[in-house]
Parts: sequence; structure tokens; C-alpha cells
Amino acid sequence: MDWDWPAKLRELAEGGEAAVIATVAAVRGHAPREAGAKMLVTAGAAYGTVGGGNLEEVALQAARQMLAGREAGPRLLTVRLNPREGEFGLQCCGGEVTLLLEPFTPARPAVAVFGVGHVGLALARVLCLLPVELWLVDSRARMLAEERLAPLAGGEARLRVRHLPIPEQAIPELPAGAHLVLMTHDHHEDLALLEAALRRGDLGFIGLIGSGVKWSNFRRALKAQGFSDADLQRVTTPVGIEGIKGKKPAHIAIATAAQLVQVLERAATPTLPKGKLEV
Repeated sequence: MDWDWPAKLRELAEGGEAAVIATVAAVRGHAPREAGAKMLVTAGAAYGTVGGGNLEEVALQAARQMLAGREAGPRLLTVRLNPREGEFGLQCCGGEVTLLLEPFTPARPAVAVFGVGHVGLALARVLCLLPVELWLVDSRARMLAEERLAPLAGGEARLRVRHLPIPEQAIPELPAGAHLVLMTHDHHEDLALLEAALRRGDLGFIGLIGSGVKWSNFRRALKAQGFSDADLQRVTTPVGIEGIKGKKPAHIAIATAAQLVQVLERAATPTLPKGKLEV
């Protein structure tokens, strides 16, 4: 049967669900499936088949053990199709199958919000609903108080809260590909953050809240620091999708969150085989 296992794996990745890829790596003698057959195993489901019966049940048990233990490395599992023994039933093929079990854990994209004032908190309340690693950085401890961030609890995001009097110190800590939104209370902080972000060539979206006048002043300052036009083109300002004219924190937050979702979706396709595998 044909089935598009790469598409299914992409679907699982987009949903943030870990899986184990079970592949028939080698067959000796007779077996129900040939080498190359695949099955995807999650904590609560399985897709495809490596042969059914005791063989498949052993593979499922081992794969879910790997998921529960968050194992990072692959396993080789050899199962004899013996008509006289089998923990989950007998298979009389008489052959031997070696399975390769490979854990697949989708990496969460990182989104860093610098400045958790009215707009930053409103943005975080939307982003916390997404399966992202959400960094909240502010130079003001009171903005990161536990009771203030309480509405963010219970979402899919993993929060990383950083109080830093010098917030640009967080820039080197961000993972490659992280997306940033700069919306602090202080233009000097925004400029320092922008300088630090532009010195890293491996970051994703860099958004800056503010007016055209603010950006014009920042452009001059950044040019004086030696940044090129190509460097400055990496900055998106103002932030937010077009067509939303409201200036309330909720309006700006929703417009910016929508823009970030577009960015995340464009970057979400895992590096996986694109064709179908016939098994």
C-alpha cells in the first residue's frame, strides 16, 4: 500500500507531536514486510505498519518506551518470527527482522518579546497559545512579576522569563532562527537590542515597534555603527499585518501575532523527504 509517511511526519511536526520512525532495516528469511517498510509511532497512535502481530507490537512497545524516556538516539531492534515464541502472539514466518527505531522530536520555534509592557503582555497572551518557546525579556522586574504573567499559564508555549537590566544580554542566548519583536519602553534599549540582533546573522524575523520617525533616527544611528542597507532590510517596522488601524494594545498585539504566525508557518516545513515512499 502506498502512503505518504513524510507528509504525515510533517503533520505531526507542525502539531508539535514527538514520534518514533520505525523502519524495517533488514530481513533474513521470510517476513511479512520488506526492508524499507515504515511505521510512525506516537504516544497514542500509530500510522503504517511494519508487519503486524508480535513484530509490530514489540516495535510499538519499544517506540513508546523511547518516547516516554525522551531518548534522543536511535535503536536497532531484532525480532525473530518464531512459531513457538512471541510475547504478543505467534508468527510462523520463520524469518528475522531488524528494525531501526529513530526518535523524531520537532524543535519548537523560539519567539522573543523584548519589553513586556501593555503591548508586550497583550502579544504574549496570544503567543502563549502557540507551541513555541516564548522568551519574555524586560529590564523592569515588575513587568515580569508572577501575578502579572499569570494569564499566560496553561497555554502551549514554554515560557522563558528573563529580567535583565541590560536586555541585549539575552540576544546571544537565543537559539539560531529565533524570531524577535522589540517593543521596550525605552528607545535606547530598542536601539541597543537592534544593534545586538543585527550582529547575529542567524536570527529570523526582527520586528520593531514604532513610528517612521523612530525608524529614520534608528537608521542613521545604525549606519553610523557600520551597518549596511542589506543589514537594515532585515528589520520589519512597523510590526503587524496591514489593514488593522486600531492603536490599542490588543489591536497591535493581534496584528503582530498574525504576522508572526505567517513567519512561523513559512519556516515550519521540516527537512524531510518530499516524495512518497511505496512500502
